[in-house]
Formats: sequence, structure tokens, C-alpha cells
Amino acid sequence: MAGPFSDYTGFDRMQVLVAGSGLVLQMPAGEIDVRRPFQPVRFAGETPIVSRLESGPVEVVNLLGDRNRVDIDLAVLEAGRTRDLVPGLHIAYCPGGRARLRIDDEMYDVEADGGFRIEKGKERVAACVTGLIVLGSVTGITLNRT
Repeated sequence: MAGPFSDYTGFDRMQVLVAGSGLVLQMPAGEIDVRRPFQPVRFAGETPIVSRLESGPVEVVNLLGDRNRVDIDLAVLEAGRTRDLVPGLHIAYCPGGRARLRIDDEMYDVEADGGFRIEKGKERVAACVTGLIVLGSVTGITLNRT
């Protein structure tokens, strides 16, 4: 829904459009163009933003992180693309269709609107074999095991 964004002072934000089109984030100094799907954008959580919908409803993936404690990243992996995963917390999400993701030598099948958590303390490589995966990463943290 169109409207003002919440103030997340001290947080970094990333967003990627996964369904629909025509999303624009209006800021005092201009706009952030989120009209095209699968093009992540980054902005500061304290930036005053009002969203504008130009072509009906949209679906987005949001990732927020306290910039004094963690680093965040959103990447879109299409078939044949890889991404190095540094130690941290990663979430693989399939926004539509089906996807297959290989992490090192392990294969994962992901259904539409499904995902899974990757929490490893070593460097790994993620490769999208088929479909499309949105990969959210939170790094620079110490993972607690309970």
C-alpha cells in the first residue's frame, strides 16, 4: 500500500520488488526507482520516504539491519549466477515458480514463496541452478546457538 515509511533511524534498509511494477520511493532529495523487479535498492532507515504506486499493488522483500552491529545485503540470483557467502546469517527465498540452489556440494529445491535459512560459520558459495532466488544476508554478527 502507498504511504509513508516507518522511521528506522540507525538502520540500513534494502528492498527488492518481487511482484508488480511501478513502485517509487519519494524522498526530500529525489526518488528511488523501484519500478523494475529484482533490482535491489539500499537506503538509510532515517530517510523520510513516502511510497508511490504507479501501476497497482506490488510485493517487495525488505531487509533491515542496525548499521552499528551488522552489514546487510540483498542479491538476486538467476540460473547460472553465484554468490560468495561469508560467515553470518543468510535467507534464500524463491518468490515464484521453483528454484534449485546449490551451496557448496549440497542441493536445495525451493518451492514458490518458500525459503530456508543458511547459518554457517565458514565461507561457502551459493549457486542458483534453476529459477530465481532472492538472497538476504546479515553479516558481521556472532551467531548464538541455543
